[in-house]
Amino acid sequence: MALLDNNKDVLPLSSIAELLTAKVRTLKMYEEKGLLPHKKELKKLYSINDVNIISFVHYLASVKKINANGIKYILEMLESNMDEKNKKEFLDIVEKKLEKLSGVEVKDVEVI
Repeated sequence: MALLDNNKDVLPLSSIAELLTAKVRTLKMYEEKGLLPHKKELKKLYSINDVNIISFVHYLASVKKINANGIKYILEMLESNMDEKNKKEFLDIVEKKLEKLSGVEVKDVEVI
């Protein structure tokens, strides 16, 4: 059995929206504001590791009501002040907190 490569880009934004019970338009808006991992190819696919970041962004915007500039600042702090191990541990903690939230509690935000 081959190991799962969490860095391989395989998921379209529509699948991620379904996983997060979010609207595709909401995720595209995050993308337009530069909040999602940057993808150069025309057909943008995201990895499992990217999904963790996207879900964190969605949580910050929809639950914590943080605006795009605030989210950018938080993401920059994660990138510049955490090594990969600590970043992964932090995102795992966030993921556990997100699992406790139901889709009803997390409402889509059309404007951030």
